[in-house]
Amino acid sequence: MSQKRQPVIECPKQPSAVTTLTYEFVHGHVIPAHFHHEDQLVYACRGVMTVRTGSGIWVVPPQRAVWIPARTPHGIRMSGAVSMRTLYLRPGIVPALPRTCCVLNVPALLQELIIHVCTIGKLSRKSKSQAHLIEVLIDQLEIVRTVALQLPSPTDVRAARVAAMLRRNLGHASLQAVCRHAGASKRTIERIFLQETKLSVGKWRQQLRLLRSLELLAAGEKISYAALEAGYSTPSAFVAMFRKALGTTPRRYFENSLQANSTRASARSH
Repeated sequence: MSQKRQPVIECPKQPSAVTTLTYEFVHGHVIPAHFHHEDQLVYACRGVMTVRTGSGIWVVPPQRAVWIPARTPHGIRMSGAVSMRTLYLRPGIVPALPRTCCVLNVPALLQELIIHVCTIGKLSRKSKSQAHLIEVLIDQLEIVRTVALQLPSPTDVRAARVAAMLRRNLGHASLQAVCRHAGASKRTIERIFLQETKLSVGKWRQQLRLLRSLELLAAGEKISYAALEAGYSTPSAFVAMFRKALGTTPRRYFENSLQANSTRASARSH
């Protein structure tokens, strides 16, 4: 039985230059497709968020944020218990950031700034102190660097078919066989993927595996299980891939995130 596509929800406009949202989500919670009239910065204090748009998937692990330009329809799925902090910014207030979604590295100062602004709720330029805070926020957002934690979606019918098959099977199926089953040669599919996603099919599948592993680890799965579920034959091969992509091992990555949250919480209590 076919299912009707759910309508995209239009959220009301925010009156302030900067408006915030603080929320705690349980594992598996899904925010259905919606869009805002403001630019949006979605930050993960804890847990992993997967943001889906019509053009791809962006995975937001701890201490990262996703930039979502105004009027971009998107849905969010939570992996693990998620502490979400969101900033809604008047469109164009941060001209240095792109008009497409991207994942941002969030350094310590910006982390504290996001959390502090969220305790205020709204910022207006009519208040001198808040106007200064807005300028500091903009300065910090203009110097952050992007992180390659996105998975662009190809639009060509044959390439989209290959992408769907790879999502269903993260293992070591022959890419040549997958492409042939999709109705095109591997050479043709490679050309289309490079044109539409800027990634080869092999790199695209590797990125898919990395993003899936982040969701599994955030949900509390063991490294060995996450490695196999993400399509790796051995945990050591998975750890090597993870270290190359994110600069550290899976265990240390999530331990560092927990320690950072604990340190900030302790500092605020004193």
